[in-house]
Amino acid sequence: MAAGNSGGFAVGWFTLALINAGLAQGKGRSGMNWGLLSLLLGPLATFLLVLQKPGSAGGS
Repeated sequence: MAAGNSGGFAVGWFTLALINAGLAQGKGRSGMNWGLLSLLLGPLATFLLVLQKPGSAGGS
């Protein structure tokens, strides 16, 4: 992988974390917690958010 591409990867990962934070808030969860979790888990956090029902256990 080229060294110049790593910046784009980081921007995409951070953007996904912001999207997940918004998605979490839309489901009545803590956007801050899910945003930080998304920085660690990335697309897996998105998958978990999509599967959750609004207001179900495990949120804020």
